[in-house]
Amino acid sequence: MKWIRDRALSGELLSGTFLNLGSSVTAEMAGKAGFDWLLFDLEHGVGDRHELLLQLQATTGSPSVPIVRIGWNDHVTVKRILDLGASGIMTPYVNTADEARRAAAAMCYPPDGIRGVASSNRACGFGQDFEAYFGEANQNLLTVLQIETLTAVENADEIAAVEGADVLFVGPLDLSVSLGITRQFDHPDFRQAIKKVIAACKNHGKAAGILTHVPEMLGRFIEDGFTFVGCGSDGTAVAAGMKAFAQNFEPFRK
Repeated sequence: MKWIRDRALSGELLSGTFLNLGSSVTAEMAGKAGFDWLLFDLEHGVGDRHELLLQLQATTGSPSVPIVRIGWNDHVTVKRILDLGASGIMTPYVNTADEARRAAAAMCYPPDGIRGVASSNRACGFGQDFEAYFGEANQNLLTVLQIETLTAVENADEIAAVEGADVLFVGPLDLSVSLGITRQFDHPDFRQAIKKVIAACKNHGKAAGILTHVPEMLGRFIEDGFTFVGCGSDGTAVAAGMKAFAQNFEPFRK
């Protein structure tokens, strides 16, 4: 397994990107690109568990750590995804400390949590690595909780205080919609909200995360205090590339 939790909690800048095409080929490309982590998106992406397995296999030899965003705060889904070999889970739409505790509990074997134990899954090397995995998983799996609403921002300090809530990851589009300022990422209300999330993370030794599709925003977010930072996705990269290729023909059209 590739672990990243200690690095995240140490405050190291960790770079990532989102993979929403369900493609093992673009996942393999991303794994060779130099990111610290890759986010396989099962919330808004087009793939499901079968595609996820192929993506995980395609990135096994890469240095990038596989994190999976699930569709909802559901311990059954978490269990099945972790058994496939994910190194962490991103849970969307976490609004309260109780919801954060539920997400964190799903990540851990008893007595620390409620994850079911199996010894022959992919994460355990199909039985060959069970002892090592079982002994390390509770301490090393990364729990990423998405902060996407005004309610979550107001409860950010309580969420960050939860044991096992490792990264509070701002969903900028959802948060801007919740604040009534869609895509206005320079709006004072948005800026104040992210400052509150970052402060909560600093107060409790957790990492603050965010995604941007605009590379020019990276410097500002990093200066703000975000350390678990994603840039772009395979979907946006392919779409932009194809559009640019098509536009090359425009000067030749009559």
